[in-house]
Amino acid sequence: MADFQILHQDSNSAARVGLLSTAHGEVETPVFMPVGTAGAVKGITPQQLKETGSVLILANTYHLLLRPGVDVVEALGGLHKVMAWNKPILTDSGGYQIFSLSGLTKIDDDGVEFASHVDGAKIYLNAEIATKIQNRLDADIIMCLDQCTHFPCDDTQLKKAVERTIRWAKRAKEAHANDGQMLFSVVQGGINRDLRSYCAEELVKLGFNGYAIGGLSVGEGHDNMIKTVVHTTKFLPQDKPRYLMGVGTPGDIIAAVKAGVDMFDCVLPTRNGRNACAFTENGLLRMRNSAHINDGGPIEAGCDCYCCRNFSRGTIRHFFNVGEMLGPILVSLHNLRFYQRLMAKIRQALKKDEFADWAERIDY
Repeated sequence: MADFQILHQDSNSAARVGLLSTAHGEVETPVFMPVGTAGAVKGITPQQLKETGSVLILANTYHLLLRPGVDVVEALGGLHKVMAWNKPILTDSGGYQIFSLSGLTKIDDDGVEFASHVDGAKIYLNAEIATKIQNRLDADIIMCLDQCTHFPCDDTQLKKAVERTIRWAKRAKEAHANDGQMLFSVVQGGINRDLRSYCAEELVKLGFNGYAIGGLSVGEGHDNMIKTVVHTTKFLPQDKPRYLMGVGTPGDIIAAVKAGVDMFDCVLPTRNGRNACAFTENGLLRMRNSAHINDGGPIEAGCDCYCCRNFSRGTIRHFFNVGEMLGPILVSLHNLRFYQRLMAKIRQALKKDEFADWAERIDY
């Protein structure tokens, strides 16, 4: 069986419904992945996560390498055991940390040296090391090490990052030694269309199980991001999954699905949840506002999440105002369920060949 099958292609856009087959089960796409950076989605138990409808989750190679370390993960029974998650897991490579921790890194054509943000210890990653770490973590999907650049970035630096990303992808493929895992490469190039085309074409020549679009949602804005995604997906194989990394808002996701993207991850549902900000079909709801003080209704009428079935807006506001940890947990649960309900609506609209009309009516 192929790793990825397209079940339905939208007749009015590049959007599609697919089935991704992994060692720990099948995933229907388009799919949203909650982020469990250090082996846990913040404040959420695995059982609660399953109840939100989540199937595939993401963990971070760099952070797991620092703490608790690969040896410890293996001694504890592997990443699935550590996370108490018997469904699929994707690990990123540490490439994003080259961007997010740029003040603590030294990068050259071979790889990158990090000064640990925890204790300053020197950590070295290159294409081979990042791949072998992920082989040992035994996630279902692993990522090639890549170089994500800042925005704006001059074309000379962008081209250097693209060339490194291509070379590192080739080295990662050669180092990959776990047949039970899918290996995805990452297309870089900022918003430079020529570099995006070049990077995509060179990676496709190498042949991977899937292709990610990285280096976006770093300050370029929604319009530039979507134009870049629309351009890039045209150079990626139809029969392979496409993953837009670190994105995004509901509006970003709908626009990217229309462009043919299958997979998404983002910290927004849980980060916003911890900051008393709830996603609804009518926009963001700020749960600390005094308007909710006597409100006995749920965050969102019709939502079937644990939070909305059991707690009122007034109660949630109270929890935040007294520093009760249940407040951030409840809003995070609601947001995660909101995202999974959104993805289910997208898949349903696609299966009915109504996605384009549905997307036009939605205003998130």
